Parts: sequence; structure tokens; C-alpha cells
Amino acid sequence: MLKLKENDVVLFQGDSITDGNRGRNSDLNHVHGHGYQYILASEFYADNLDKNITVFNRGNSGDRVASLYGRWKEDCLNLNPTILSILIGINDIIFNWEHKSGSDPQRYEKIYRYLLDEVKEKNPDTLIVIMEPFFGSKKEPELNVFFKERIGAYATAARKVAEDYGAIFVPLQDLFDEYGKKTDMFNLLWDGVHPTTCGHQLIARRWKECVEPELLKR
Repeated sequence: MLKLKENDVVLFQGDSITDGNRGRNSDLNHVHGHGYQYILASEFYADNLDKNITVFNRGNSGDRVASLYGRWKEDCLNLNPTILSILIGINDIIFNWEHKSGSDPQRYEKIYRYLLDEVKEKNPDTLIVIMEPFFGSKKEPELNVFFKERIGAYATAARKVAEDYGAIFVPLQDLFDEYGKKTDMFNLLWDGVHPTTCGHQLIARRWKECVEPELLKR
């Protein structure tokens, strides 16, 4: 069970994988979008009916790490999360391919640290979860090579940031690599980046596996 404290605020942040076509109004039927964050939000609410908790999804399709920083006050700091989960990085590679405007791994790490510095400054006790950026397979050979040559460096940077900030790291690349041996990778990540229903369930399971033990310690 995903047990929380009274008045906990959970915030999911990231790009389109987290956005999940979420609603941008007060319609509670769509506010969390679809995907791993919806699966986890449903458990949070069901497991903590008496705790007055709030779960936000502020993922935004197309975001790079610098995009998060541009909206960080409104979409993170002002929400006062006690638990913050971030999945970001794949668009930095995409933008480098398309426009040469994504962050390289070093800049990605630098901006990530800015984000967490501001979170810790406002609330040092915030439980931070950093999810590993991942990649499956593209049907275009040249693009496939481009992604596979780069994703590991961003994953390494995310892990290092997690270690330095005492955050929980959620590894995902090994998850998809392993399940990709059992089925076509496109059954998990339909375009090499965005998860299918199955892929989102696998992410939610891994997130819960990594984070649930730490929630019990709070």
C-alpha cells in the first residue's frame, strides 16, 4: 500500500510520458491524464482516504529539462509538494536531433540540480523521486542509433543527481530491456519513447517497488 502522511502533496513532473493528455481544467475525471502517474494516483487516493492528500500531475508534453525550470515556480514550488517525482530527459535528445537545441548531458545535470536546489531550499524534507530516462527502439535506423548512443549519458546524469541529493532513483532502462526480450519492444514503447498501456503499468510497478519502502519510513 502507498501510505502517506496527513495532508501530503504528491507531484508528478515531466514531459509527455507524464502528461498523459491530462486535462487542463477542474474535471476530476481527466486531471491526472493516463499512464503510470494515473495508476499511482489512483492507489494513493484509495490507500489514504482519511489523510486529505492531494496528487498533482504537471507533466507537459514536449518539455526538456530547461522547460521544467522555466515553469518551476508555478508548477512545482507554488504547489508545495511533500513528494516530488520527476521523469525528464528524452526530449533533450529529440531536440538535439531535430533542432540542436536540447541540453547535452552536462547541461541537463546542471539544470536538474538547479531544480532540486530550489525544492530543497523551500522544503528540505521533500521526498524526491528521480525516474531514469529510457529508450526502446526506433524503426528508422539512423535515428535509432542516435538515441541509443546518447540515452545512457542522460541516465547516468540523472542517477548521479539522485545520489547527490539523497533522492530515490527509479531505474527503468533495464526494465524495458528485460521485458523487450519477451515481446516486441513496440508492445511496450509504441514509438520507442512513449509507453503503451502495458509499458505504463510496468513503470508504475517499478516506481512503487522503489518508493513504497521509503514511504513506510516517513
